[in-house]
Amino acid sequence: MANRIVVDPITRIEGHLRIEAEIKDGKIVDAYSSSTMVRGLEKIVQGRDPRDVWAFVQRACGVCTTVHAIASIRSVESALGINIPKNAELVRNIVTITQSIQDHVIHFYHLHALDWVDVTQVLNADPKATSELAQSISKWPKSSVGYFTDVKNRIKKFVESGQLGIFANGYWGHPAMKLPAEVNLLAVAHYLEALEWQKEVIKIHTILGGKNPHPHFLVGGSAAAMNLEDAGSLNMERLAYVGQLLKDAHRFVNEVYVPDLLAIASFYKDWGAIGESKFKNYLAYGDLPTDSINNPESFKWPRGIILDGDLSKVHPVDLDNASEIKEFINKSWYDYQAGNGEGLHPYDGETNINYTGPKPPYDYLDVEKKYSFIKTPRWQGKPMEVGPLARLLIGFASGKEEYKEIVNFALTTLDIPVSALFSTLGRTAARGLETKMVADWGLEFYNELLANFKNGNTKMANMDKWDPKTWPKEAAKGVGFMEAPRGGLAHWIVIDEEKTKNYQMVVPSTWNASPRDPNNQLSAYESALIGTPIADPNNPVEILRTIHSFDPCLACAVHLYDEEGKNISQIQVNSACAI
Repeated sequence: MANRIVVDPITRIEGHLRIEAEIKDGKIVDAYSSSTMVRGLEKIVQGRDPRDVWAFVQRACGVCTTVHAIASIRSVESALGINIPKNAELVRNIVTITQSIQDHVIHFYHLHALDWVDVTQVLNADPKATSELAQSISKWPKSSVGYFTDVKNRIKKFVESGQLGIFANGYWGHPAMKLPAEVNLLAVAHYLEALEWQKEVIKIHTILGGKNPHPHFLVGGSAAAMNLEDAGSLNMERLAYVGQLLKDAHRFVNEVYVPDLLAIASFYKDWGAIGESKFKNYLAYGDLPTDSINNPESFKWPRGIILDGDLSKVHPVDLDNASEIKEFINKSWYDYQAGNGEGLHPYDGETNINYTGPKPPYDYLDVEKKYSFIKTPRWQGKPMEVGPLARLLIGFASGKEEYKEIVNFALTTLDIPVSALFSTLGRTAARGLETKMVADWGLEFYNELLANFKNGNTKMANMDKWDPKTWPKEAAKGVGFMEAPRGGLAHWIVIDEEKTKNYQMVVPSTWNASPRDPNNQLSAYESALIGTPIADPNNPVEILRTIHSFDPCLACAVHLYDEEGKNISQIQVNSACAI
């Protein structure tokens, strides 16, 4: 008989996620993913000026601080037929790449690494051996015996004080932890370094967008005005700083992140056979245009779909086609006026919250009924996985040379078959491999932007259709899409009478974390957990390993209400510190 365990909340993620898993004979035989928070942004922006919507929906998340804004302004530009200047597209690409690099590094070290790294074993490490290891895999300058001795002493003081601080709770001593003490010391040292480094790279957002989190954007182009001689504009001094930060990021990725990733992965190659989404369908919308946003052939991140793990063919995807993407709510706490059994394309989508679940606290979800605040999107009725692994596989299957090179580099270095990519290990590795490519692209886009400015091309916005009098008289529909760090993100908008008539957001974790559909098909989280071995049901680190490999982000809520519409909780913050 299966034993059901509950992990709630899943920590080291954005938002509130509950996982229930049934374990039999030491393995997960069934799993259920439930988002226990609700967002209402689609309702909030109805009736508002579409040019302002980005500022509201960007607040869906404080981690991916740019992605919802970019998807939003692109949806409006799509609906109104606005083409933006090349410089603005380059700025958006650099902002997107900066977000991706910072987010992936934070995910690896601060959200996911502690599923594999045992901090307490640092006390048993030989700093000299760690130094030799570090110098054998990278030329990063901070690799002396003295440096690693200092880190070990810092951790020792934490332990002796009885207060581990940021390392207070973990699966220390768990039998699934396999790293030698010296590798643990290397990882913890770089964990601490990454905390400092990530604060620097994100300054690019402040220079190009005015601030971070939540930089400023503009329908029609970039909010950063270019004037090479104006101290208050985007000038050569600030552009030079952007270039230096991108170079620093390139070095950190190539000399710290990727070497650490490969070193740790070499001890966990068995996870190349664990955590596979059983359907092996992968979706990417594509992003980072080098020509025009309307020309997917120019995207650095290619667009397409892989079905059943078949890497010999990439299928097309059409975000405007009402027969392709639909959201179902048969297991979600919503109602559709059109009927709960029918899926709706986002242009026709509805956000009618109707919580019918148990009152907390409760032991288990009633999974025979509705059990999540996430809707269930499907492409032509099929579940999809989105994210860095999907992008990597689609680029590889599309025959793009740099994708083939990076995949072959990883397979050769780790001595694993291509089938290992369809796994928890593959998902984690794909994020690092993507970051290695993205760091190169950031410098490419920066050099192109710099060359344009030096040649006198400083146009940053197209305001031809800023006046609502120029907009279509009938309802206009548009979809804005991009590749967020966690996967394909799209916003659909309907504009009528100069206002936002309907708005729907389908975020990456909507695809990956959603509950079952009307055909009882599992989505990525639930599917990937089945078959996962669990050494100790009371300490299921294995669940976190697979779930964290997706880098969950469910922070799309702003308030939580009870069934009578009353606010359950409220946090008071100083207005000077509020985001």
